[in-house]
Amino acid sequence: MSEIAPPIQVPGLQVSPPVVLAPMAGITNRAYRRLCREQGAGLFVSEMVTARAFTERDVKTHRITAFDPDETPRSLQFYSVDPVTIYEAVTRVVAEDLADHVDLNFGCPVAKVTRKGGGSALPWKLDLFSDIVAAAVAAADAKIPVTVKMRKGIDDEHLTYVDAGKIAASHGVAWVALHGRTASQYYGGSADWDAIAILKDELGPLGTPVLGNGDIWTAADAVRMVRTTGCDGVVVGRGCLGRPWLFGQLADAFQGRPLRADPGLKEIISIYRRHAELLVAALGDYIGMREIRKHHAWYFKGYSVRREVRSGLGQVETFDDMDALLEQIDTNQEQPETATSGPRGRTSGARSVALPHGWLDSRSLAGKEAGLIPEAELATSGG
Repeated sequence: MSEIAPPIQVPGLQVSPPVVLAPMAGITNRAYRRLCREQGAGLFVSEMVTARAFTERDVKTHRITAFDPDETPRSLQFYSVDPVTIYEAVTRVVAEDLADHVDLNFGCPVAKVTRKGGGSALPWKLDLFSDIVAAAVAAADAKIPVTVKMRKGIDDEHLTYVDAGKIAASHGVAWVALHGRTASQYYGGSADWDAIAILKDELGPLGTPVLGNGDIWTAADAVRMVRTTGCDGVVVGRGCLGRPWLFGQLADAFQGRPLRADPGLKEIISIYRRHAELLVAALGDYIGMREIRKHHAWYFKGYSVRREVRSGLGQVETFDDMDALLEQIDTNQEQPETATSGPRGRTSGARSVALPHGWLDSRSLAGKEAGLIPEAELATSGG
């Protein structure tokens, strides 16, 4: 089999295979990133952090932006609504050698962010979007690559991705990643891969790679996205929840090798426990054991696990408790089809997008709207 897509090579960074782990709050901490690296290859991005909290050296943000000593490349995603703040944040990253890559998130659909003009609402204001991207690229000073992740737009009547993609390319970003949903879709419905193809057609002649995001649940989905859209790589989010081995399968697929098999239930249990060990090592016993609680539903999706066991794993406090529960799972089960395909994580669908009054009246930021922007810089996640 031949290579599906070559590595993404930009100054100072090579992504091989061209696969990126999407930032997810409470998920893509350094423990989970290590687990994914152990299973496969690609670029594994930190949890999203706000540029303002980062510049203020917030304690929680310091923990979120921590990398393992052997983690490379170190990839950090910022959310910002202010050109001055993002300039200060990226300047610090470069000066203190804190990361090898910075991504900018313009995809958050959460109401408390969009109603203040942030997240996926922000690219509607082309001048503000341009200023933020330009500031980040200028601060990076060609020492580390800066990339952009965004959605199609606010809704189908207010699309922003082509204009924003061209602006980002004009400022010299290393690539643009597009989630093929609008903010109003949230995480429901189907991702629009045609939009990814359109953006590739627009940015390809400019020399800016395009990565596709949305509805990649299997390695076959990733291959199909690349072949049907022409995109240069993929960004995987919810599809890897409880399935970190997906990155090994993606590496096989992109390099034209036969796919390694999904693990059996006994091995899944072992990987799940390894995840807990990494969380405890990174975050301590108390926080680590509480963080693993959210993951059991994803790891054991589709398998027959008694209600008492599932409930117990959702309240586990020690490894002894965990092991006693895991021993009660029948590991001789066949793999259910639902374990390897279809939506995982958030699937909530269409909703109206909360926006500042009069936000859609103009494509530029002016007047009283400017006062809303600082309030949009909240510690939340999305994309």
